Amino acid sequence: TATEQQIRDHVPTGLSVFRDAANPRILVLDFASLREQGLMLNRIAALTEKGQTPRDRVLRDAELDQAIRAGDDTVETYYYGHDYSAAELTRFFTLADSEHIALFPEEESLRRLLQRLGWFTPGEQGALISIPRVGADSRVTYQARSTILHHELSHGEYYSNPAYVAYVHQFWRNALTAGERDGVRHFLASEGYDEGFDDLMENEMQAYLMFTRDPVFFTPARVGMTPARLTDLQAAFLRGLPVA
Repeated sequence: TATEQQIRDHVPTGLSVFRDAANPRILVLDFASLREQGLMLNRIAALTEKGQTPRDRVLRDAELDQAIRAGDDTVETYYYGHDYSAAELTRFFTLADSEHIALFPEEESLRRLLQRLGWFTPGEQGALISIPRVGADSRVTYQARSTILHHELSHGEYYSNPAYVAYVHQFWRNALTAGERDGVRHFLASEGYDEGFDDLMENEMQAYLMFTRDPVFFTPARVGMTPARLTDLQAAFLRGLPVA
């Protein structure tokens, strides 16, 4: 168990696993290697979040490679941080087994970890997020690692706290205008997300607009907002939070 600051300052030499001290239902995978992170989690991303991949089946190796290349990405850069609920992870492994997909050794290691934690139990509200080590490539500076961790922890809260999900849903519907919601969708589609998945849009909205303050990763202009409007939304969001 570790605080956000302790996780941020950690230097992994392989794969380190933490529980978030503020919310122990959030599991943090800290990777020394972007390649290991990608081999373990990219196929799950393709199933759950990416806009050009199917939501109803798991990609085989060649299909996954094609999907990654289609976005001008590599195994290492498909995502710099990942986030999934226990339910999504359970569905991934269930589908992979039913389709007889040969998984990577890294994916099987993840399965064993989740089995030990009991995450395949119906109703489990765990959340898994991941981050890369500083220097994993030239983009992962200490500031970038800090930004990715803070962003992903907000996803972890979303996946593990039903009261927070309900709050984000009403904020998305009532605080943002229809035009602002469209701006968020267009931004997320440009980042490769499935804009037709409403829950994903709401989840990414709260992570980007409320908890990603580094202009390298996000600016209000990317969703068609002024800085003043985003500041007002952030203040309103924090005032109404049902949790600390």
